Amino acid sequence: MTRRKRRNHSSAFKAKVALAALKGEHTLAELAEQFDVHPNQIQDWKRRLVEGADDVFGGHAVKADQSEREVEKLHCRHRRYKSINHHNRLSPRPA
Repeated sequence: MTRRKRRNHSSAFKAKVALAALKGEHTLAELAEQFDVHPNQIQDWKRRLVEGADDVFGGHAVKADQSEREVEKLHCRHRRYKSINHHNRLSPRPA
């Protein structure tokens, strides 16, 4: 038995196969034969599609908002330390 050369599928192809699996009109074995991929691969693409669906409907926006708040906190902290450092450099040091 010869090994098949490793194939790289496009994102569009993966989405098409995963959506066909989600519809449930055909079994995994039928889809695997139709698209010439292993059933386990179809299950993996289907799982990844379902897990990533929240990003499509705003999950990514929530993460971006949290990131912006975190960046603003870091900027505030940086300004505070910069101010303290500047103040310490101007203060006379005890001998």
